[in-house]
Amino acid sequence: MSGGEISSRSLQIFFLTTGRRFTGRMAAVDDLQFEEFGNAATSLAANPDATTVNIEDPGETPKHQPGPPRGSGREEDDELLGNDDSDKTELLAGQKKSSPFWTFEYYQTFFDVDTYQVFDRIKGSLLPIPGKNFVRLYIRSNPDLYGPFWICATLVFAIAISGNLSNFLIHLGEKTYHYVPEFRKVSIAATIIYAYAWLVPLALWGFLMWRNSKVMNIVSYSFLEIVCVYGYSLFIYIPTAILWIIPQKAVRWILVMIALGISGSVLAMTFWPAVREDNRRVALATVVTIVLLHMLLSVGCLAYFFDAPEMDHLPTTTVTPNQTVAAAKSS
Repeated sequence: MSGGEISSRSLQIFFLTTGRRFTGRMAAVDDLQFEEFGNAATSLAANPDATTVNIEDPGETPKHQPGPPRGSGREEDDELLGNDDSDKTELLAGQKKSSPFWTFEYYQTFFDVDTYQVFDRIKGSLLPIPGKNFVRLYIRSNPDLYGPFWICATLVFAIAISGNLSNFLIHLGEKTYHYVPEFRKVSIAATIIYAYAWLVPLALWGFLMWRNSKVMNIVSYSFLEIVCVYGYSLFIYIPTAILWIIPQKAVRWILVMIALGISGSVLAMTFWPAVREDNRRVALATVVTIVLLHMLLSVGCLAYFFDAPEMDHLPTTTVTPNQTVAAAKSS
């Protein structure tokens, strides 16, 4: 083979190799050309799992990008911070505030109390601590009507039933006595107890509001708090009324003094801070009036339901044989 043939052969191989590389590069350049896609909404409609990124605003996060699952620690933080179901809480709070007074939801908040709170308040009314305010210590966080309502209801039946049993035991064994249950005592006791538990707090609340307009006091109570204090202060009379069945006047009066001392001290220590900034005479007169009304309730219940004169004796007439003969002869 000559030198000319070798050089022409080499040129052919060179041009063939160069053409193939140039063609591959042109194909690669064509692959790099950008295509114009349609609207992002159209693309998402065609492929819901597609990820769209806005190039004009690089700080914006992808619209559809699955994130890592929330762990239990994040949920606990949201619960502690109050971020969980915040919209629902605000909605319920708005409904609670806007409930009119004639609806059931309005009065439901007054009975939102658990058993432990009721027991704690009953214990506080039985064991008053000097220097401790009963309202601030037990009531102010959540004043309720559940405890006062049922305490008054229990006291009504305790007084009525104990009064009937006391009447029965006093005259037990007497031949001329005929026992008749007095159901009217239930209605009388209910009228007395509930009138005292509502009307006296109402009058006291109005008086404190009137005095606060004249003398600025540091301590002030709402009507619901005053009703709550009076209701829980009556709990001591429930076991006292049961023990009043004992047919001994001395024992009954000792029980009255004990109950009056405990419940009266609760009322005096609670309402003294609300009037101590007022005139000295007015403050003392207010506290004395509170205690006297409480004493009138306890002594009145004892006198009416347990020491009232009984009219249940059956009239009896004994006829002797001599009187019968004398009546026959005179006729």
